[in-house]
This record gives sequence, structure tokens and C-alpha cells, in this order.
Amino acid sequence: MKRKWIPGLVWMVFLLLPAAAAALSAAFKDTVYNVGNLKPIDSTLKVKVGDRAPDFTLLDLAGNRVSLSDFKGKKNVVLSFIPAAWTPVCSDQWPGYNIVRDLFEAHDAVLLGISVDNIPTLYAWTRQMGRLWFPVLSDFWPHGAVARRYGILRSDGTSERALFIVDKKGILRYIDVHDINKRPKLEDLMQALEKLRE
Repeated sequence: MKRKWIPGLVWMVFLLLPAAAAALSAAFKDTVYNVGNLKPIDSTLKVKVGDRAPDFTLLDLAGNRVSLSDFKGKKNVVLSFIPAAWTPVCSDQWPGYNIVRDLFEAHDAVLLGISVDNIPTLYAWTRQMGRLWFPVLSDFWPHGAVARRYGILRSDGTSERALFIVDKKGILRYIDVHDINKRPKLEDLMQALEKLRE
């Protein structure tokens, strides 16, 4: 299958991404908590592709309010829910998005990182990872309210590792509730963004 949507040079990024992301997080690997192998999925999804995405307003790390509806009519939005700060897969996943910022911009998309951790925890964790180009939002209080609305709040109070694409009209166009023990493939996400152009 010919992939016209990504220039050949960018495919090198996909090949190098796992190593690059690991290198970004290697500097603080001794501070990352190993949660062990968890049940892959421990929730019941409450939304489906084609639904209007539940709106929300959360605080970013600077205390600013960010709403999903802020981007309606302006940008496609990728919501990246991660289970918990200071854990191995999460500490690789988000730094990896730094490497491919141009791909998000090429698809007229913004990325919102969401965690059920509180702001001080997320602030310290993201500073250890290095600067992230996208807003990191806290779904801490009421605890996991946004994750619960989407149906991805786990029984232990963390969220699933999940990706949602919301188009400019506010409609859910892609959902990936992923095995919590594994990082989602960036290639799958970019292919889903490319479909928004069709």
C-alpha cells in the first residue's frame, strides 16, 4: 500500500521514535515508578465514533482554563489520556509527540494531554521530561470527571491510555482505548488524522 500522506523522510521518524522517546525519558528513569503489568482495559467506553465529543474545561499547568469547545471551528483536536505521571509508558509516550509536532500541525491538529494527576505532580513530571509543546491538563478534581464522561476511568482511579480525535465540528472521528501497558502507534494516529482530509 502506497503511503502518500507522509513524506519518505518522515518515515524515518517512525522508525526512530521508540529509541528517541526512550532517550528523552532516560534522564529520569530512576524516578519512574514501575507499575508492572496491568489489566489491558478496565473500563466501559461511553462514546463512539460519530458522537459529539463531550465538552470539558480543565486547568493547564499554568492555571489557565482550557475547553474542548475553544477549538471548535478552528482546529482538529487529539485528546491523549494517560494513566498516571511518573510511570514508564507514559514517560515515553508524551516526549515522543515532541518529535512529530510538525505532523500534527500539517493535519491542522492540536494535541491536549490529559491526566487524572494533580497540577503539582504534572508540573514536576513534565519538567523532568523536558518541555512539551502541547498543553497538559489536569482531570484531578472532581477526580477523573472527564475520563468518566468518556468512559475511560479505571476502577483504580487512573484513566485508560486512550486517544480520541475530535474534528473541527466537535465530532469524534477516531477512538483508540489502548492496552495500558503499551504505547499507541503514532502511525495509526497519523493515518486517522489523514482521513479527516477525505
